[in-house]
Amino acid sequence: MKNIKLDACPECDLLLNQSSPEIGEKALCPRCGYLLYRPRKQSVERTLALSIAGFIIIFPANLLPLIGMKLLGNSHEGTLWSGVMGLFNEGMWAVAVLVLMSSILFPLTNIILSFLISAHLYFNKPNKYLGSWMRWLQHLDEWAMLEVYTLGIIVACVKLAADADLILGFGLYAFVALLVITAMLASSLDAYLFWKHIARLHEA
Repeated sequence: MKNIKLDACPECDLLLNQSSPEIGEKALCPRCGYLLYRPRKQSVERTLALSIAGFIIIFPANLLPLIGMKLLGNSHEGTLWSGVMGLFNEGMWAVAVLVLMSSILFPLTNIILSFLISAHLYFNKPNKYLGSWMRWLQHLDEWAMLEVYTLGIIVACVKLAADADLILGFGLYAFVALLVITAMLASSLDAYLFWKHIARLHEA
């Protein structure tokens, strides 16, 4: 007996035969109308370009000063990395590890995986680790929380503005650019289309 592969609608749990819509087409659930698949145009190319841009901008975002503060003639500058080290020195190990992972390690890993996967798909290069990379990438999306750290920076700026002169460093602009790039990267990566290409390369 031939095995029939079925998909379940995430909205109403209706079992459906697997469909293969082309780029520009939509696959909708016949019961509730939920959008199941909608392959995006040039998803691989955009993901590759954005991952390269993110890899370039993440280093100044992490290493250059985010905010400078001038108080009573004394100036102090802080980077994302110095903030993590400051938390370690204050004994707040759990918070420091969380900030390190969510604002530095996970975004960097996310960008690297996006680059590796999209580059292999763009150049049609099979790799036995493509499936594992894709699964890791989908899990890491839940932990790369640059927007939360951005909110923390905004709150700190509001509180410090009344007591000292603030100087916005280039690292802050780079960090905002990184936030925009990662958001665009998440929206450009079409998981359905990527998995389809990965399956095709494995069969080749």
